[in-house]
Amino acid sequence: MRKSITHNYTNPIFFAAAIMVACLAFVLFNCSTTGEKGESVSDENYKQLFKQSYRICNPPIPEELSFAGEIVPIDNYMVREMLERELLVNTYWQSNIMLLAKRCYRYFPIIEPILEKNNVPEDFKYLCVIESSLTNCVSPAKAAGFWQFMPTTGKEYGMEVGTEVDQRFDLAIATEAACKYLKNQYNTFKNWSLVALSYNAGPGGISSRLADQQVSSAYDLALNQETGRYLFRIMAAKLILENPEMYGICMRHKDLYQPIETKVVTVNTGIANLSSFAIANGINLKTLKAFNPWLRSSKLTNAQHKTYNILIPTTSSSYAKQIEDNPKSDELWTGF
Repeated sequence: MRKSITHNYTNPIFFAAAIMVACLAFVLFNCSTTGEKGESVSDENYKQLFKQSYRICNPPIPEELSFAGEIVPIDNYMVREMLERELLVNTYWQSNIMLLAKRCYRYFPIIEPILEKNNVPEDFKYLCVIESSLTNCVSPAKAAGFWQFMPTTGKEYGMEVGTEVDQRFDLAIATEAACKYLKNQYNTFKNWSLVALSYNAGPGGISSRLADQQVSSAYDLALNQETGRYLFRIMAAKLILENPEMYGICMRHKDLYQPIETKVVTVNTGIANLSSFAIANGINLKTLKAFNPWLRSSKLTNAQHKTYNILIPTTSSSYAKQIEDNPKSDELWTGF
């Protein structure tokens, strides 16, 4: 006959063991709410988990704001709400704004000195950012390059636009042309905000709207959606990229695309084969085209013996070497 077992629930040892078992069960239960692979999570626990771990915050809007040295009437509710829309769109399109920051780090050192030399406000580098996302894109209307010049406007401002050479894709030359365009419009409007709008809608379009609507401020104009958002997109890019931490962007200098040093090879004759030319200069055609996207063909005829400056990278293509050359590599990036 089996011996009966008596449990003494008042025994201190048994009581301590029971407490330990209860604690272990509690821990295991709570771990199950974190969504470990293969474990079930109740609806209520999932709601709690979501509530505890997920936050969307309204991006901060400054009490004062200027564009190109001109005061933005941020206290006007329509102005404030239009700016807020662009801040929301760009703050929470995280992949895009981080890519923009990375590209700006490489290309702003080329753009900024040209703007400064031509006495164009530095804020216009952000116009370039929203025009093309700092890529050599071509729009459906055939606007091209970082500054998105149309073929006729490019030629008007001294750029060669053809099948073998298209200087709209030469960042330095296109930025010089953009400065001439912007200064010409400033001579007309005497206001940089209106100049920025004219870059999108054309000077004639802005002039006629100002006259028809009997207003003088960019912020009082009734515009179509694209042009109406344009200036606020520029300002949102400026705010986020100049204050990345405030808008939730956390990157180190080494996370950004490093500027790459180049040398200039000047040519005033034709190049029968750009691939052979690249190899002779220690690179390949892919690299040659990356640094000289204005070369649009496999050759350079140059029957008129024009002088062209071709950029050849002088630094290693090694990511590790680029980072090693940047003394701030491990420091947090704090904006432009």
